Amino acid sequence: MHQMNIQKPTTFEAYSANFPEDISKRLTQLRETIKAAVPEAEEIFSYGIPGFKANGKKVWFAGYKQHIGLYPMYGMEALEAEIAPYRGKRTKDTLHFPHNKPLPLDLIAKIVTYKLTKL
Repeated sequence: MHQMNIQKPTTFEAYSANFPEDISKRLTQLRETIKAAVPEAEEIFSYGIPGFKANGKKVWFAGYKQHIGLYPMYGMEALEAEIAPYRGKRTKDTLHFPHNKPLPLDLIAKIVTYKLTKL
C-alpha cells in the first residue's frame, strides 16, 4: 500500500479551495474585512491556516464544518461585552462565527483593528 503525497495548503487561495463554496466565500469575506480594517497588516500562512500580523501581533482564522474560528483572542477585555456571544465553548481564546448566521463584519473589523493596532 503506498501513501499519497497530500500537499498542505500554503496560501489562502489553496486553503480556501478545500472548503465548499459557501464556506470559502465566508472565509474570503473575513479575509477581505481584515485587509480593509488593517491595511498595513501582512498576510501570513502558518500552522496550515491563514492569518495576519502587524505591530508584532497576529490573528489567525480557520474554517470548520459549523463555524469560522478567529484567534487568539486574549487581552480583549475592552471588547468583551461585544465578543462574549461568539466565545467558543470549551475554548479559551477563540471566537466562533457560525455558518448559519451572517458574519458580523463590522465587529470583526473592530476586533482585528484592536488586536493588531491597540494591544
